[in-house]
Formats: sequence, structure tokens, C-alpha cells
Amino acid sequence: MNSGFIEKLITRLDRLSPRQVHNLVDRLVREKGFLENVFEALQEGVLILEPDGAVTFLNDAACGFFGLNSEEAVGQHLNTLVRGLDWKSLVGPSRQTVNRDLEVFYPDNRFLNFYLSPLVEEVDGSEELLGYVMLVRDITESRRETEEAIESEKLNALTLLAAGVAHEIGNPLNSLGIHLQLLERKVDSLPPSDREKLDEHLTTARREIQRLDTLLKEFLHAIRPANPNRQPGNLNKVVEDTLSILAPDLEERNVSVHLSLDPQLPSLSLDADQLKQAFFNLLKNAYQSLPGSGGEVHIASKFTEFEIVISVTDNGSGISPEMMGSLFEPYRSGRKSGTGLGLLIVRRIIREHGGEIEIESEENEGTTVRLYFQRVERRVRLIEDSSAKKKVIEV
Repeated sequence: MNSGFIEKLITRLDRLSPRQVHNLVDRLVREKGFLENVFEALQEGVLILEPDGAVTFLNDAACGFFGLNSEEAVGQHLNTLVRGLDWKSLVGPSRQTVNRDLEVFYPDNRFLNFYLSPLVEEVDGSEELLGYVMLVRDITESRRETEEAIESEKLNALTLLAAGVAHEIGNPLNSLGIHLQLLERKVDSLPPSDREKLDEHLTTARREIQRLDTLLKEFLHAIRPANPNRQPGNLNKVVEDTLSILAPDLEERNVSVHLSLDPQLPSLSLDADQLKQAFFNLLKNAYQSLPGSGGEVHIASKFTEFEIVISVTDNGSGISPEMMGSLFEPYRSGRKSGTGLGLLIVRRIIREHGGEIEIESEENEGTTVRLYFQRVERRVRLIEDSSAKKKVIEV
């Protein structure tokens, strides 16, 4: 119903009978209700705003995106409802149309795109600003797909580079190792007085060659596609086997390991060797972040109907905000001697098992890494609400 009709109606109200007024008001209410129902049916968020940014209407989708209550939000300023938005800088002096992306952290961490457009009406040859309409849509999934595509392109580029690296560095390393063995045999035949200094140099050379060889293998493993050789197995057993391998190093560093493994943890189809390497890298990262005098590492396992969760928590140095944004980039490490390949390898192995990795950290407080393994594929199921006789879709 346009504003011209409403203006004419107001001028004629004194000429109408009570029944006519009732019918017209009823028509207004029904048309308003129809428009609100249309807005509520949309998956996109819709907000109607006053020229100063006060909210006059918002639908359920907008409430869900920003964690708002519609009754409490109406009448409040957008700056108050959505912390981090500056209304004056958004609309500017020219009543501009704005199209921007933003990241929200409450009630869920997601990425949104919003389109803010002025509502104007021509009055006596000039435009009058009535307010603004703000349309909001969830772009979390499309953003994740874009990031995965970029990551895939990076890995493809690294794979091409790896072929050259393997040839140009791997073969000379093998040759150096062979010649080093020949030198060691020659040195063994020398008198002890002459051999002592040479042994020291040979030990240094052997250690550096081994370091380069390890770096090359880590690099190749991080980018080379590997299909898991799956067998029924238990993640608790994989964790315990990995800890037995690391036991001497943990004891030497005076690290206390606390286990809280669910004995009822169900078995999964997994590649135990690959997952041992993933846990090896995670645990090594955990205890290497601890202070020199020792520290604690907590490992826990639990499960739900849909997934198994393994968490590794340390009370070490934590990860700086600057490093959190580049955890899975090759050769970006918080340690001077680190290669930055450990977490890249872990994530690749976990994803090859259909899982996902989540990292929480606070600098100087510690880090928690959670690994999620799906037990079954999540499907849609209908759950009957016995009280309201409604059915809810859960994904």
C-alpha cells in the first residue's frame, strides 16, 4: 500500500463510517502481516533502519546471524546491536549503497555479506530519505570453498616444485652420505691423535646431512598425495603407541603426560602408521613449547553419536595472534629451528581420514588442538517434538 493512498485516507477519515475505518485498518494490518511473513520466510537477513540507524524491523534470519531478539532490538541503534559497525562511516554523507563482507563471532563464528541501500521518496521534486534496508547473507561455506581451492592450488605448485627438489637435493645428499662413509673408514685407520679432531668434523657433517635429509622427507611427505591404508583400529591405541615412541624424550625433558582416554571409544577405519605420524608431530609441538624445567601435556578422547574427538592440551608458550593466521603455511614456524611442515602434515593426514583439526591458543597460556573424526556420515533426520507435535530437521 503506497504512501499516497495512506495520505488520502487520513484526509478522509472524518467522512468515513466506523465500519469503513475498521475495514481499512484491517486491510493495512493484513498487508503488513503478509509482508512480514514474506520477510520471515527468507533465509537472508532483512533489517529496516531509520535514517539515523535505528532498527524498525528485522526478520528471524537477521536475529540468527547477529544473536538478537527481535522485540528487544526494535528501536535500538545498529551500532549498539552489532558491535564493530560504525553507522556514520557506512552510510557516509552521500546516502551511498554499501556492499561489504564482515566476520561475526557471536552467536557463531561465520562470514556474512551485507548490502545496505537507502530508501528514498521524491517529494515536491526533491528526494527525501525514509531510511535504509540492509540485506544480509551467510557466505561462510562459499568462503571456505574458496580458501580450499586456493590451498589446493598452493599444494599443486609445491608438488611440482617437489619433483625438482627431490632430484636436485636428494641425489647429492645420497652421494655425500656415501663419500662420508668412505672418509670415516679412512679416518679410522689414522692414529688416535690425528683422528680426534677429524671425528669431530665428521660428526658435524653427518648430523647436518641427516638434518637436510629429514627436512627433504618432511617436505615431500607434506605435499605428496598419500592414500591411507585403512584397517579397523582404535585411536586410543594409536595415542598410546605414539607416547611409547616419545617416552625417552618426554622423560629427558621432565614432561608430565596426563591421559583421559575413554575406554569405550569405538573403533574406526584408519591408517595407524599415518595417524602415529600425525600424533607424533602434535605431541612434539606440545612438549617443545613447554618451559625448559618441564610442563604438562593433557590428552583426552571422547565420542558422540557422530564423531570421535581427540584433544591435546599443553601449558606452554602458546601461539601469538600473528602466527595463528599462518599455522598451516610451509616454513612458517614459531621456533627458530622449526620447518613449519609439522601441522601441514597433520592436517593433510586428518583430512585424508575425513576429519578436521581445530586449534585454540593464547600466548603464554598454552594451546589446545582438537582432532575430529567422523564415525558416520551426517544425514538429515526428523525428530518429533512430543509436546508441540512439531518436527525439527537436524543436520
